[in-house]
Amino acid sequence: ALHRNGLRGSMGRVATCADNAAIESFWALLQKNVLNRRPWATREQLRTAIVTWIERTYHRRRRQARLGRLTPIEYETIMTTQTATAA
Repeated sequence: ALHRNGLRGSMGRVATCADNAAIESFWALLQKNVLNRRPWATREQLRTAIVTWIERTYHRRRRQARLGRLTPIEYETIMTTQTATAA
């Protein structure tokens, strides 16, 4: 099913401490910066707060090794510029 959908399974071994380190770090930051900040009256308010935090904060600051130590926003800007130039 993974292969059919162009996905790749986890490459780590079961119970390897680094296997889930990236996602655990993400969830910890999300909890600290959004979930624990205040009580949320509705699921929609919480959903909006999470999406806003990911788009405005997380994606603009977190550098990723697979993107050459660029943030996703920086990488997307470079790729968009290169694609427009090549066209």
